[in-house]
This record gives sequence, C-alpha cells and structure tokens, in this order.
Amino acid sequence: QVQPVESGGGLVQAGGSLRLSCVDSGRTSTDYVVGWFRQASGKEREFVAAVRWSGGIRLTSVADFVKGRFTISADNAKNTVLLQMNSLKPEDTAVYYCAAGAPFQCVTQRRCYGYWGQGTQVTVSL
Repeated sequence: QVQPVESGGGLVQAGGSLRLSCVDSGRTSTDYVVGWFRQASGKEREFVAAVRWSGGIRLTSVADFVKGRFTISADNAKNTVLLQMNSLKPEDTAVYYCAAGAPFQCVTQRRCYGYWGQGTQVTVSL
C-alpha cells in the first residue's frame, strides 16, 4: 500500500472555501475507505469526514462540527477523494490528513487507519 497524498491546503479568510484532494494510488480494490482527519496545534487529531465504497454503494460520514459546511466526495476513476470546505472559520485551522485502509465499521477512529498522508496545512484568518 502506498501512502495517500494530500493537496489543496492554503491560507484563506474566514467565510472562504478550499478544496482538499487525496490521491490514494495504493488502492487495490473497488471497495475502500478513505478518511480525513485534522490536527490543530496542541490538540489531538480528530475525525472530519470519511467515504466508504462497497459493492457500488457509497456511504459518507461527516463530523457534526463540519456538517453543512464540508462535503466529501470521490472520483473513483482517479482514485481521488475530495474534501470541499465552505464557510471556513478560524477554528478550522489545522493540518489536514488523508488516511486509508480502515475497515468499514471503523471509519471515524484514527486507530483504524493504516496509511496516512503527510498532511496539508489549512489556515483560516479573520
């Protein structure tokens, strides 16, 4: 399994938008789980969103604190998962990590993922 690779972070003003991309080139199955986590300075890494694809059916999970603002989607032809982040707030500032390799029943738990990207910095200014 190859580590996933994130891109798309940057600096944005509060209320703005960013789209993060995760390329999971190590994927070997049409059934998969890809998650997004974030870690702010001095805080624990926390779950943001995940997509599960099984038997042609897509399921998504999104943390309550980003519901209505963040959307996760997948482009299976490109082995890519996108995290669209709208209405960004200063408290969304963090390093955002893409992760792969979790079982379907454990998508919100950091400990369940075996492969992590290097992270991409998102900074939201006032």
